This record gives sequence, C-alpha cells and structure tokens, in this order.
Amino acid sequence: MQQGFSDDNPRGLHFLIDLVNTGQDGTGLTAAALTDLVERHGGAPVPLTGAPIQAMREATATIAGILDIKDADQAADAINALLDQYPAQPRLVRLPHRPWSLHARPPTNAQPAHWLLSTAALALALWLSERGYCAWGRCAAPGCDRYFVDTGRRSPQRYCSTRCGTRVRVAAHRSQQS
Repeated sequence: MQQGFSDDNPRGLHFLIDLVNTGQDGTGLTAAALTDLVERHGGAPVPLTGAPIQAMREATATIAGILDIKDADQAADAINALLDQYPAQPRLVRLPHRPWSLHARPPTNAQPAHWLLSTAALALALWLSERGYCAWGRCAAPGCDRYFVDTGRRSPQRYCSTRCGTRVRVAAHRSQQS
C-alpha cells in the first residue's frame, strides 16, 4: 500500500506495516523483497548483500509483536526496550521529493537487522508520542491478518482497508436480513 506524504505521515510506519505484511508467513521476506520495500518507500539503499535473512525475519516478527500491542503503556515499554537494545543516532534526512524527516542511523558496523529495529523503534516511539495511543493494529475483518497504521483523527481504525470494512458491514447486514 503506497501512502502519500501528509501532515499525518506516521514517520516511517507505512514502511514497517508493508514490511510486516510482506513477511507474515515467514517466506515472503527475502533480501530482494526488503530491498524493493526500502526503495519503494524512498529510503536510502540498505546493504543487504550477505545479510542473514533469518535475522531480518526475526526483527520483523519483533515489530509485529509490538504492532499487536493495544495498551499504550505496554507498547511504550516494548518500544523503550528496543531503543535500549538497538540504539541509533537520530539524524535529519531529506529523501528525494520529501521534506526533512528524522531517521535512525545505527552504528557503522551494525547488521541490517539492527538498522531495521532501530528504525522501527524510532518510528513507533514518534507515532505513539504524537498520538498518545497505539495508532496501529491488525485488521479486525475475519480472514484478514494484515496490519495497518491508523492516521485518522476520529474513532480508532479497525480494518486495514475500506474493502475489509465494507465486507464486514455487508456480512453483518446480510446476517440481519436472514
């Protein structure tokens, strides 16, 4: 899902959501898929040659675990643990055709999984602190396990897409008619 930049841009969370959705089954996340995701989201090239893909899959599972947390205090504890374990120097970066944004710069000798987890920690921390609640989650539609980031201002988002929300409402309406 390609998202445009706006005032409600969740600071890298669309990348993380796409990453977790790609890697959910454990086989979708390959070095090529990760490189494609980074490039599609306008990020700087990540050196993935020889990167242990299993470590990237484990990092993705860690991120998914945080996205499954609904309680803000528990999420903050999990994010703080990531920030402690995967420190990075925040840097202002200007990606092509984008305004300045805050990015994580891990130590120069860090593995790509370290970069991924420090990036995730920073993005999740910023979004939680801006929103004050876990403005992310997993789709509530039966049969859909996709994750989403909630950029709305009204009631909390429950579905990954309009399609899933409509499908649930139509099913509820049909069950009431029978």
